[in-house]
Amino acid sequence: MKYTLSILMLSAALQLSASSITSPSGELSLNVNVNPEGQPYYSLSYKGKTIVEPSKLGLKADETTFADGFMIAGVDTVTVDRSWEPVWGEYSSIRDHFREMAVNLKAPQTKDQPEREMIVRFRLFDDGLGFRYEFPVQEGTNYLTVKDELTEFNFPGNHKLYCIPGDYDTDEYLFSETTFTDLPEALNSYTRHSEAQRTGGNTIQTPMLMKTDDGVYINVHEAALMGYPAMLLDVDSKNFDMKAHLVPDRLGVSAYVQAPFHSPWRTLIVSDDARDILASQLVLNLNEPNKIEDTSWIKPMKFCGVWWEMFTGNQKTWAYSDDPLAKPGVTDYTKLKPNGRHPANTENVKKYIDFAAANGLDGVLVEGWNEGWEDWVSYRKNRQFLFDKPYPDFDLPALRDYAKEKGVKLIMHHETSANASDYEKQLDRAFQFMKDNNYDAVKTGYVGAVIPRSEHHTSQWMVDHAKHVIERAADYQIMVDSHEAPRPTGLCRTYPNWLAQESARGGEFESMGGNPPSHTCILPFTRLKGGPMDYTPGLFETRMSYYGEGKDSQAGTTLTRQLALYLTMPSPMQMVCDLPENYERFPDAFQFIKDVPVDWSDSKYLEAEPNRYITVARKDKHSDDWYVGAITDENARNATIDMSFLPKGQKFVATIYEDAPDADWKTNPQAYKIRTINVDSKTKLKQHLAPGGGGAIRIQPKK
Repeated sequence: MKYTLSILMLSAALQLSASSITSPSGELSLNVNVNPEGQPYYSLSYKGKTIVEPSKLGLKADETTFADGFMIAGVDTVTVDRSWEPVWGEYSSIRDHFREMAVNLKAPQTKDQPEREMIVRFRLFDDGLGFRYEFPVQEGTNYLTVKDELTEFNFPGNHKLYCIPGDYDTDEYLFSETTFTDLPEALNSYTRHSEAQRTGGNTIQTPMLMKTDDGVYINVHEAALMGYPAMLLDVDSKNFDMKAHLVPDRLGVSAYVQAPFHSPWRTLIVSDDARDILASQLVLNLNEPNKIEDTSWIKPMKFCGVWWEMFTGNQKTWAYSDDPLAKPGVTDYTKLKPNGRHPANTENVKKYIDFAAANGLDGVLVEGWNEGWEDWVSYRKNRQFLFDKPYPDFDLPALRDYAKEKGVKLIMHHETSANASDYEKQLDRAFQFMKDNNYDAVKTGYVGAVIPRSEHHTSQWMVDHAKHVIERAADYQIMVDSHEAPRPTGLCRTYPNWLAQESARGGEFESMGGNPPSHTCILPFTRLKGGPMDYTPGLFETRMSYYGEGKDSQAGTTLTRQLALYLTMPSPMQMVCDLPENYERFPDAFQFIKDVPVDWSDSKYLEAEPNRYITVARKDKHSDDWYVGAITDENARNATIDMSFLPKGQKFVATIYEDAPDADWKTNPQAYKIRTINVDSKTKLKQHLAPGGGGAIRIQPKK
C-alpha cells in the first residue's frame, strides 16, 4: 500500500452530553447523544435535511446489556485524508477521506449490572457514514453471548425500497421495488426458497437501497464482517424504521465473543446522485489494508468452462454414474457404469482448453470432475465430496500438461454441498493437490443446508469458516471465487485473493425461468456494493428452447447487453459463460469479449437510475483504451454517452456493438450491429438501447 496521509487530531476528554461532526465537504452532519435513560443514539442529515432520525445504539447479551445507563465520558476526533492502491478493481487509486469520532460511553455499576464501557466509532465520509461498536477489556463482561444488536436506522418518510427477503441461507432472490408501507405485501409474494430459512415478518437483506421523495439515495449495508454474524434488517413498515437483525445459530445465539472485540461497520452510503452510489468506495475504505505482502500471483482473469451445459436442459450431469450406491470411500468408481452424460471428461475438457487458448482466455473451470456427486444425490444427510479424487474419465495429469502446453490455467471446483466442517478437514490436502497439479484458482460452493447442522450460511461460524478458507488459500497462493458464501462486505481489500463471490441471483437463473432485464440494473446498487460478483455474463444463446427438452424460458437480455455486463457488473474474475459453439456463431460480437479487460485504472459513471439503467466508462489498467457499457430495463431508451472523460485534443476510434433497430429481449434478442466512428472529448453520443438491451463500446487512440 502507498499512503498519502494527512491527520489533524483533536481530543476531548470531558464528560459531554452530545457530540457532532460534519463530513469533509460539510454536506453530511452526524449528531450523537444519550437520552435521559442513558440510551445512546445518533442522527444524520444531508444538505440540511434529516436522513436518519434519532436512532438507538447498543447490544444485548445474556451476561449484560449495553443499552442504557450510559453517559459520554469522552470524545476523540480525527480527520484523515489518504489514498491506497488496490491490487485490482475499478480504480488504480482510491481516496480514503473522512472525519472520525470515537464516542466513549461508560455506565456505572448498579445492583443488576456491572460497570460497563462501550466505544462507538463513527467515520463520516463525503459519501456516507460507517460506525461500529468496540468493547475494551473490562471486569465482569469480557465473555459475551450476544443475542441481539439494538442498532436502529429510523427514517423520516415512506421511502422507496429496493430489497429482497431476509433469509439466513440464501440471497438468490429477485429484487422488489416497493415502499415501507407496501413491503409486507411485497415480501408475502415470494415463494420460500428451497433449503433456506426465511426469517418471517418484515425482514430484508443487506445491501439494500432506498430513494426518498426528494431524490436522495441511501444504501444500507455493513463492512468488514469477521467474527460476527451477518446483519439483516427488521422493518417497521408503519413508522419507517429499521433495526439490525443478527443471523443466529439454531440455538438462537447470534455470537460468542471475547473482549477486546469490535463489531463490523454499519454503513450508509448517501447521495442525491445515483451515480455516486455506484462509484462509492466507502465499504472498501472501512476494511483493513491488504494483508498479503506478495500479490504478484494474484491475476485477474477471464475464463470459460464445463458449466453451462449442465444447466441448459440437455441432460448433462455433474455425476459420473447413476448408480445410487456410489459413495466415496465405499465404492470403486472404476467398476461403476458411466452414465454417458458426464461432460467433465478428458475429451470434452480438451475442447474447452483449445477454445480458451485460441481466444486469449486465461482459464477453464471444470465442474463435476471429482468423486462425490452421487453421494450428494443419494446421501444428502451425510454428503461428502473428495477434493483429490478425480473421476475415472477425468485424466487430470494429461489435462494438466495439455493446459500448460496451451498456456491456459485449469480452475478447480470445490462443491462442498455445504458440508463446511468436512471441507475444513480436507482443506490443506485439497489445496496441496491443487498446487501439485498447477491449479492456482478455485471456485467453492455451499449448496444445501449447512453442516454443522446448528449453523446457517450467514451465521457466525460460517463467517469464520469463509475467512479461514480465504486465509488458508492465501498461504497456498490460491485465488478464490466463492458461491453460496456470506455476502461480501469489502474483505476483498484485506484479502485480494478473494476475487469474486456469487451471493445473489446470478446468470445461471437465465436457464431457470430467466432474470428480468431490471435485475442487472439494481444489483450494482445493492449486492455489488460489498464486492465483485461472479454473475457469469456472456450469454449469446438466450432462448432456452434452443436446447430442446421442453424448456421455453427466455433470458432477460439481448446479445449486446451481455457484452455491456462486463462493464456494468465489474469483476476481476469474469466468466465467458456460453458454449463455445454459440460464440462461433457470432464471431464478430465475440471479439468484444475477447478484447474487454477485467482490471481498470479509472471508472466514470455517466448515467444511472436504480432498476432502470446504467452507463459506465472504464479505462484499461494496461493501455490507453476506454470501454463503455450501457444497459436498460424492459424499456427501450437512448443512452447519452458524454465522452468528456477522454483526454482533450486527442482523437479516438470507437467500435460500437449495439442493438439493431428491431432488437428486443423477448422477440429478437440476437439482432445487433457493429459500427466504427471517430470520437474525441467533445463527442456526445446518443446510443439506442432496445427493450432489455444494451450497448458496448471499445475506444482506442487513433493511429
